[in-house]
Parts: sequence; C-alpha cells; structure tokens
Amino acid sequence: MDNIVDSLNSAYQEFVAAAANVLETKESSAAQKTAATDAALENLKQKWELFRVACDQAEEFVESIKQRIGSECLVDEATGSMAGKSGQPSTGLPP
Repeated sequence: MDNIVDSLNSAYQEFVAAAANVLETKESSAAQKTAATDAALENLKQKWELFRVACDQAEEFVESIKQRIGSECLVDEATGSMAGKSGQPSTGLPP
C-alpha cells in the first residue's frame, strides 16, 4: 500500500511542477506561443496522463480491498465467527 501512496504522491508532485512550469514559460514568453511553451504543455499533458494512471491504480487497489473485506465479512457471517465477540449478537449460522 505504501508503494501505491508513494507513486500517487510522486505523480501528483510531478504534475503540479509541470503545471507551474507551463505558467512560468508562458509568463516569460509574454503569453506568446513558442516552442518552449509547446514543450511545456506537452510535458504537462504527459504528467497528467501519468497522474491519471496512478489514480486508477490506487482506485483499483481500494476496490480490491473493499471486495476482500466484504468477502471476509460474508464468510464470518456464514460461519458464525462473529458470534460472541465484544457482546455482538450472533447473526450467523451455527458452525
């Protein structure tokens, strides 16, 4: 999980830096279209795509964890593993 968070953070930081670079490049070129502004915009586009990929990977990880937790809860409920834990009423079938 740490790798996913680190990857997402890194991609975000690179995207923000690329956006700042676009603004600085446009400012230094007096908002005129130049090769430098085109290159900065292309870099921003690439960083945006990488950030989206990192977000998609994080979302897939979260969904897989949600499914695993849901499956474990169903198994616990079906086997009665939750019965007797911390005063909770037994809702599962007897083992």
